[in-house]
Amino acid sequence: MGLPLWLQYLVIGVVVLAALWIFVKKQMPGTLRRLRISLATPLVRDGRPDWMRALARRIAPPSQGGASSCGGCNDCGPEGPKR
Repeated sequence: MGLPLWLQYLVIGVVVLAALWIFVKKQMPGTLRRLRISLATPLVRDGRPDWMRALARRIAPPSQGGASSCGGCNDCGPEGPKR
């Protein structure tokens, strides 16, 4: 006996949304970062309830503070082989 049709559609919808989220994270990280900032900014304004501010902190992307002197990608690992 199979799953009800509405449950099948729900499962397919969740899988499609997860695949879309992974695609956007991998292919458009700058766009995703700007979107997350634009969603979180109105929620952290003064006078907002604590739960709304907590939600905004979860939505907001991690800060990029503490950039090294080069201002690069913060990947200060070992350099590749020299040619």
